[in-house]
Amino acid sequence: MRDYVVSKLVHTAIVAFCVLTLVFVILHLTGDPVMMLLPPDPSREEIEALTRTLGLDQPLHVQYWRFLVKLARGDFGNSLQHQQPAMPLVLERLPASILLAATALVLAVAVAVPLGVLAAVRRGSALDYAAVALAALGQSAPIFWTGLMLMLVLAVMLRLLPTSGYGTWQHLVMPALTLASYPMAAMARLVRSGMLDVLDADYVRTARAKGLRETRIVLTHALRNAAMPIVTVIGLQFGLLLGGALVCEMIFAWPGVGRLMLFAIYNRDFPLVEAAVFVLALVFVVGNLLVDLCYAWLDPRVKVHG
Repeated sequence: MRDYVVSKLVHTAIVAFCVLTLVFVILHLTGDPVMMLLPPDPSREEIEALTRTLGLDQPLHVQYWRFLVKLARGDFGNSLQHQQPAMPLVLERLPASILLAATALVLAVAVAVPLGVLAAVRRGSALDYAAVALAALGQSAPIFWTGLMLMLVLAVMLRLLPTSGYGTWQHLVMPALTLASYPMAAMARLVRSGMLDVLDADYVRTARAKGLRETRIVLTHALRNAAMPIVTVIGLQFGLLLGGALVCEMIFAWPGVGRLMLFAIYNRDFPLVEAAVFVLALVFVVGNLLVDLCYAWLDPRVKVHG
């Protein structure tokens, strides 16, 4: 197990390094941030001075080497817009993004798993058809449309919740519902299909022949054996929700990493974008590591080797 964890940590470092390298190259191909920082109609001397100050007058390979040297010290540099260290700015916004992503994931699992199990157990019933229809609707509706409809109904028409902001549980409801809509639908379909495969297995028929209660058969025997792909999707979805909450954060003015990164991209704030991508990639890879470690507990047949 120790060799396996060490191997995964090495893979995590390699993935993070490759992601940062790719982001570094792409950002430098998007354009020069100097004109974004200077006032309108700057002089040539002002442009050249700021370019030298930011180190953008050096060749790309020299800038990349300086970036790697700073990265080895955990230094992403100062934000070009905020004139503050980039990593603390990202870490300051990270709790809000984690709160939103975790709430959306818990909500998605709490609805999708029971709905998928009931749809599989009552296959062909009205409940099954309704669950499939809702799952299809959740996967086809764009996030921005779902968010705007929730805002229109719950905030504007019924006046139950605030339209945007951050600070109380009322501010969290609509962003979490919006962000949870797609993974909720995807997981419900996955749980249903997995349970349908498991319910026809020999050990389930044997359990029924022994006279075990149907509830125990479904929850203890069937659901646990169908949980492997579900756990995989849950682990992947947390990283996707954390990094993909950008649209949701913009709609509801949620002060998370996604919103910060979007403004940084618009302003070509290279250090801030690189720090945000590094944090999100690290969370995503660590989530995959935790999923791999859960496999051995869910299925004793899975042996973890280094």
